[in-house]
Amino acid sequence: MLDIKLIRENSDAVKQALVNRRTDADIDGLLKLDAERRAAITEVETLKQERNTASKKIGGLMKDGKKDEAEAAKEEVREIGGRISALDEQVRELDETILNILLFIPNLPHASVPVGKDEADNPVLRTWGEPKTFDFEIKPHWDICEALKLVDFERGAKITGSGFPVYTGQGARLQRALIQYMLDLHTTEHGYTEVEPPFVCNADSMTGTGQLPKFAEDMYHIHGDELYPVPTAEVPLTNLYREEIIEDDLPLKLTAYTPCFRREAGAAGRDTRGLLRLHQFDKVEMVNLVRPEDSEKQHEILVGEAEKVLQKLGLHYRVIELCTADLGFSAAKCYDIELWAPGVKRWLEVSSVSNFGDYQARRARIRCRDVNGKPQLAHTLNGSGVALPRLVVALIENNQNADGTVTIPEVLRPCMGGLEKLG
Repeated sequence: MLDIKLIRENSDAVKQALVNRRTDADIDGLLKLDAERRAAITEVETLKQERNTASKKIGGLMKDGKKDEAEAAKEEVREIGGRISALDEQVRELDETILNILLFIPNLPHASVPVGKDEADNPVLRTWGEPKTFDFEIKPHWDICEALKLVDFERGAKITGSGFPVYTGQGARLQRALIQYMLDLHTTEHGYTEVEPPFVCNADSMTGTGQLPKFAEDMYHIHGDELYPVPTAEVPLTNLYREEIIEDDLPLKLTAYTPCFRREAGAAGRDTRGLLRLHQFDKVEMVNLVRPEDSEKQHEILVGEAEKVLQKLGLHYRVIELCTADLGFSAAKCYDIELWAPGVKRWLEVSSVSNFGDYQARRARIRCRDVNGKPQLAHTLNGSGVALPRLVVALIENNQNADGTVTIPEVLRPCMGGLEKLG
């Protein structure tokens, strides 16, 4: 959430930043409400002083036997009190209205983010590895998954619906192995603390990280209990410190596996075949909580940690920087990591590594201490380390063999019981 003071003092810059984001927001209307609120608060303070003065007069008038004047002073105090109560209610209503507006305004892009109009303007920062060449006709992952009985798409659709695949046999083991491999990598080499959080969160948690209220239609909702299956482990991990002052050493680095649930209401009909777009999928997430002065440096470290997963698996990838128009709602700056999948002939996003600045921390009231011990808003960062479905797509399509088997990357074999090939 943006600081209303920042908007008030830099309204033109905020408006331009939102234009760069291709986002509409009634900043002038918001500032009008803010002015009304501040005027009401000022009037309340003035009235309280008048009430105090009138109250002090009453005792003196009673002592001097001036009962009529004392009663008039009492009536004045009552009238002032009534006016104060009315203004307090007005301020409360304005606070609620202003908050509801602020919750729908996205974060401002960092000054270093390239200005662009859509994803075509996202610059490629670097690539790693080379695209694999084949001397046989390659297949898309869905054909390989069906032939090797790794995934049962039809029974998943029967049990639940489209976008809910059933992993079977070696496919299920591959999922488990990748999760174990990534958690072990992040905890043993990257200094993360592993967490097993709840797989559902309340509305306050979803609001704290920016999913609610803006993206309510994209969330699954457990009616009656008012709980939401998590769209990403970013939500429970970040909200571990909601409404707290972090006393641990920073940066605080947390990682977790969760299944992720997304309705993706705005993406209906897209990428319906195979594992490209699912409503339930597995993901290992990394969350960093840092001091403001360290967040830019930590952002670069975080994207490197996500890249390391793909390097060790030997997969060809690229890193792109999102332009202003393509940034996620809560992000100030974001890098996407994309894998090349030769079977579908596409780059597939497997990780978005975002720096949110103090945007989430202000919503969730997460604070840390500065060098002098004074509480301040922390900065939050997160990145997938990494999402499984598209990782599995790229792994299967890049490692397929002419005989129909799939070679398992060497670093993954210990987690697969020594198995060298799927087949």
